[in-house]
This record gives sequence, C-alpha cells and structure tokens, in this order.
Amino acid sequence: MARQVLFLLCVCFRSVIGQISYSIPEEMATGSLVGNIAQDLGIDLKRLESGKARIYTGEGPDYIELNKARGVLLIKERIDREALCRQTTPCSLDIQIILENPMQFYSVTVEVTDINDNSPSFKNSKMEFEINELAHIGSKFILEKASDNDVGVNGLRGYSLSSSDAFALNPYRIGSNRNIEMVLKRHLDREKQERLSLTLTATDGGEPQLSGTVNILITVLDANDNAPVCTQAEFKANVKENAQKGAVLTTVSASDADDGPHGRIYYSISNAPDGAHELFHVDKENGEVTLTGTLDYENIRHYEIDVQASDEGGNSDVCKVIIEVLDTNDNPPAINIMSTSSGISEDVKPGTVLTMMNVQDPDSGENGNVHCYIKENLPFTISLTSKVFFSLVTDSELNREEFSEYNITVSCSDEGVPSLSSSVTLTLQISDVNDNPPVFERSSYEAYIVENNTPGLSVFTVKARDADWNQNARVSYILEDSSVNGVPVSSYVSVSADSGVVHAVRSFDYEQIKDFHFLVKAQDGGSPPLSSNVSVKILIQDQNDNPPQVLYPVQTGGSMVAEMVPRSADVGYLVTKVVAVDVDSGQNAWLSYKLQKATDRALFEVGLQNGEIRTIRQVSDKDAVKQRLSVIVEDNGQPSRSATVIVNVAVADSFPEVLSEFTDFAHDKEYNDNLTFYLVLALAVVSFLFITCLVVIISVKIYRWRQSRILYHSSLPVIPYYPPRYSDTLGTGTLQHVYNYEVCRTTDSRKSDCKFGRAASQNVLIMDPSSTGT
Repeated sequence: MARQVLFLLCVCFRSVIGQISYSIPEEMATGSLVGNIAQDLGIDLKRLESGKARIYTGEGPDYIELNKARGVLLIKERIDREALCRQTTPCSLDIQIILENPMQFYSVTVEVTDINDNSPSFKNSKMEFEINELAHIGSKFILEKASDNDVGVNGLRGYSLSSSDAFALNPYRIGSNRNIEMVLKRHLDREKQERLSLTLTATDGGEPQLSGTVNILITVLDANDNAPVCTQAEFKANVKENAQKGAVLTTVSASDADDGPHGRIYYSISNAPDGAHELFHVDKENGEVTLTGTLDYENIRHYEIDVQASDEGGNSDVCKVIIEVLDTNDNPPAINIMSTSSGISEDVKPGTVLTMMNVQDPDSGENGNVHCYIKENLPFTISLTSKVFFSLVTDSELNREEFSEYNITVSCSDEGVPSLSSSVTLTLQISDVNDNPPVFERSSYEAYIVENNTPGLSVFTVKARDADWNQNARVSYILEDSSVNGVPVSSYVSVSADSGVVHAVRSFDYEQIKDFHFLVKAQDGGSPPLSSNVSVKILIQDQNDNPPQVLYPVQTGGSMVAEMVPRSADVGYLVTKVVAVDVDSGQNAWLSYKLQKATDRALFEVGLQNGEIRTIRQVSDKDAVKQRLSVIVEDNGQPSRSATVIVNVAVADSFPEVLSEFTDFAHDKEYNDNLTFYLVLALAVVSFLFITCLVVIISVKIYRWRQSRILYHSSLPVIPYYPPRYSDTLGTGTLQHVYNYEVCRTTDSRKSDCKFGRAASQNVLIMDPSSTGT
C-alpha cells in the first residue's frame, strides 16, 4: 500500500511540443499504470485501434506496453533502475507511439525514479591494518569506501566507527565523496594491546534507512614511524577508447622518509569502480598504471581509482588516479525501419511520407551527429522529424511511365573522422493512373487508293500508342462523324475499332471525287477515358478507264462537212486542228495524234502533240479534190485507249469546184449505200431524191464556206466549236460535266493554237444543248 501511495504521488506528466513525459518509481509491479496517453495526447480510442497503434522502444527490453482498448501505458516487466542506468541520473526510457493511416508518431519519456532498495556494502568482509606503535597521533588510515547502487537521497550518506579510544573517523571526511579516513587519537602500545578490532558502519539517506558494516582488524607493529606521502593529490590521464592493451596511462609516485626496508614503497589499487580491476593494473614496484582490458566510451566514460602507496611497516597514503576515456568514432549509425509503404500511386502529392526510420549512433559529439541522404537523383528526399527520427517523403511528382519501380538506397553517416555510415535499400512500386491520352504515330495521315477499287478493301492503318498500363493503355479507334459532299463519311470508309485498319466501304471514281478528309479518334480504356484525334486524307488515284473524246471535228452520221484547202497553199498550211480531251488525269490524259489513213499520205501530216493537220508539200493541180484523212487519238495510259476521227478535206480554189466534186462523191456514196433501195424504187423517185440532196448540199456548203472566210479574215478570237455536255447516265461518272476551253486564233488562220483540257472551278462555260447561239 505504501508503494502504491508513493507511485500516485510521483506519477506526473507534462506536455512538450510533440512529447509527453511521465515519472514512475522503479520496481513497480507488472501491469501497473504508467499514464493515460489517450487522454494526455487527445487521441480517440477508436483512432488507436484503426491506426494499429504500437510502441517502439528500440533494441532494449520492453518494459512498457500499450493497452489500446483503454488507451494507457502499463508496466510489462519489472524495472530495476540500477540495472538500467547504474549511477546515471536522471534515468529515463524513451518510447515512441506510432499510428498508421495517416502515419503519426508521438514521443513519450518515462523517467524511472530511485527507491531505497539497496543497502550500502563493502567489497571485502574485513579490513586489516598493521600500525607501528610509533605512529603519530593524528595518523590517517584510509578505509575502504562502501558502495550503494541507489542515487540521490537513497544513496550513501555517512559512516560511523564503533567506540574506541584509539581511533576515530575524520569528521571532515564523513559524508563526502572523498576517502574515508580513520585517525589515530593516541599512541599505540603493542605491549598493552597488540590487536584491535573495530566495526565500520555505512548508512544511506533512504526511508527507512539501510546500512552495511565491515570489520577492521588492526595489528600494532614496531619501529616504522613514517608513512609514505603521494607526490600529487591527483594523477590524471586521458585515454582513447580504442587504446591497445598494455598502454601506460600514468605513473603514481610517493615518498617515505624512512630508510631501508621501512622506506620501501609498494603500490596497489585499493578502491576502484566495478569492472575497473579488469581494465587497469598498477605495477607494485614503480607505480605504472597500464591498460589491461578494452575500454568502451559508450559504457563508462570516467574512472576514479585509489592507488595505495604502502611501506613495509603498514603506513600508507592514497593517490587518486582520474582516467578520462575519450570517444572515438567506432560505431556506425544504426538504421531501424519503423514503418514503410511498398507501393504508392503515381498521382500522390509531393511531401507524402513513405517510410519512417529511427537512426541512432551511440558515439558522442560530432561522432554521434547523423545525417541521412539519398545518393541517387530520385524524386524523394529525407526529412528530419526529430533528432533520431527521419522520414522518406516524395520530393516531386511521380511518373509511372518513366519509372514504375524505385530501389531507394538511404545512407546515414556520422560526422566523425573518418566518417562511418550504414545504408538500407527500400523497394517502392508505382501504380498507374490514366494520365496519358493515346498518341498517334503521325500528326496526320495521307493514303492513296486506286479508283474502281473493290468495296471492303483495306486502305491503310492508323496506329496510336498509350504510355499508360493495362486497361488505361488499351486503345480503341472510332470514326468521327463528318460528311463528304453532303454524304456521311461512314458511307465512304470504316475503321476497325481494335486494329485501326481503314477499309473502303464503296468503289471510288476519280472522275467524281479526287480526295476527301475525315477524323479518327483514338480512345483508351481508362475511367474517365482520354482520347486524341488525327486527320486522315484519302487521295483517289486515277486509272485509264476513259478513252479520248473528240470534240472537233464533229462526227455526224451522213455529214459531208469538209475542210477546204486552196491549191495555192504553201508547205505547212494549217488545214484544221483535231481537238480531243480525256477525262482521266496525269499521263492517262496525255494525248497524241497520229495519221492512220489518208488519200494522199504525202500531202498531209498531223502534229503529234497538238493535233494540227498541215500540208507537208506544195499543193498542186494534180492533187485530187477529195481527200479523206483518218486520225487516231491515243492516251498515254497502260493499256492505252484511243479514238478515231474522219476528216474530209477539199482541195479547191472555189466553192463550185468543191460542190461538183463532192456532188459526185455524195452521189456515188448515196448510190452505193442505197443500191438495193434504188433497184426497188422507180427511176422517178431516184431523180427526185437526187435533186433534193443536191439543193441541201449546196446550201450547207455555201454557208460553211462563208463562215470559214469570215474567220480567216477576222482578228478576234472565236470559239469554233462548243463541246456537248456529256451526261452520267449510270451515276458512276466517266467524264466531268464542266470544262473550260480556251481557243485562241490569230489573224493568220494558218498559224493558230488551241488550249484545252483543264477541269474548271471558275469561269466555267456551260454549254446548253438547246442553245443555237454562236
């Protein structure tokens, strides 16, 4: 009950920024309450459960445990302050409380106070002294000091000596931290009392007070009346913790005024802390203090040793040796992972905590100052949460498409010379989010297809790639709604959703449509989906599927139209010009003209490129009036297509001459063509028809002759012939409906030129078949 009352009086807490402190006495029973952290830190009990609250105490024993249901800290194992901290004060336990989702931690310091559970004790059960009977009154004899593992008021407080008229304790030494001295109060007389037995009692300041005793046996000797005296009150030495065994730390020296054996001094360690006897040795003869063990600065940093200088008569003096252990950088930082994340999403914000680490270096000063860093140039950084706690956080935005996994090596080094370091490697997986739209391999596409293709023909393939992963990178292709000449583009082409293959839905006709545009959308499978568009242009390539069309001269079934050449015509005289067009394009529309047949091949020639019919020699009177030329017009396609035109030429100087000649020609032709008919009909009918035809022919020839003479003498450009409008009866279209024709003529009709064959979008001359205007 008294211990519980003492606990309730001692337990207290105070709040520092991010830290709670408690104070408890040692030796508390298992399960005893340390503190209510839920109440003191303002944490809800549900948060302790959901955050998987736990405590972290480092590598030592777990003296404290957390009861999450009650939100309190309890004693898990009995705490012995002397075993935990020895003489170090204050003695405290540093624990950390860690919560997850989100990650938090709190520091808790539990100070363990001392109770009076250790009695003062002496190392030896007895002390023996040999004192010369000539010892002076006031002679001092160093007694062994008692030790008490308790600290503070519970520690060693004083000594008392059993009643004696010969010896007493030095009152100025009692209760001090220095040597305990027994002082001679009167001269000894060996003949009266050869041996004395005293009891030395050591007491502490606890409540109740505890004590320890040792028996002092004194043997009285003769004749040695001078005691050794140390040359220095204190001998100091500094030694590094990594010093080798056998190193000389210092030399203790003392003097004795006696001569002979009574003046010979011997050195020995009289008082030393626990473990010091295994670490240090004093040479009995010369007083050299040497190192015999291995020092550890992190364990004990300061030693005080009493070296006793004694002569053979039992007189002695104590030389205090103070040894300071100097730290060396012999401990690398220890990295302990408290909590870590194995995977995060690529869209996490900078500053997100990934891992929490506890890094400790038991060295002191600069040797214990630790810095943690990441060697590689990675989008992470190390932040200092407290002196020994570090956090790995994101330093910038992440991109899974660049790096899907990181191997992060965290290195921690101290400031010692040379510096010591340690490292740990963390693996972090980056999960994907749909942050990249599909990207086409090209900014735009252009494809060619030959006209008259088979419906369903594969034209080409569009391809888009998505830098994301899995479903977010699955690309589908969609034909965007649009129209071509008022018709939905879907009636022209289709796009495969999976492969991006563009198919022709219909058969194309170059003469109807030469190219068209449309858009293809690539869309990924993310949620929400991302997409991008690309422009596609389809160009129709021409095939040689249309033969040349002769525009002039017009071919009529029974026409006797002829071009007239005067007999005075010179070489190179322009008789006429064959005008033809080809609705195909490119080399399929390149036309060439050849003279296939002629009444007199030596008289006329046809221009290969322009179709001009000219004389190649001087016309003579011997040349026949009637000349019949067959001109073939061919295109340059593969295979080539052609058309044939018949040109009638009259070689004469006057119209009557032409009329008479062509009358015979017409009569013969009509007679030959209608021989059967004339045999059936009567001779009267033959005469009537002849007269009728003759009148018609004369009228037409006179009209043609007058028109040609007007054109011959005119200086104005005229259009001798207007091509008819070709209709597309099947709906497929083999010839464009509208063309431009430019015809230029000079004042000299023998040197004329024609330009034609260009599809027109402006200045279009539309010919009306019903029009009779010239």
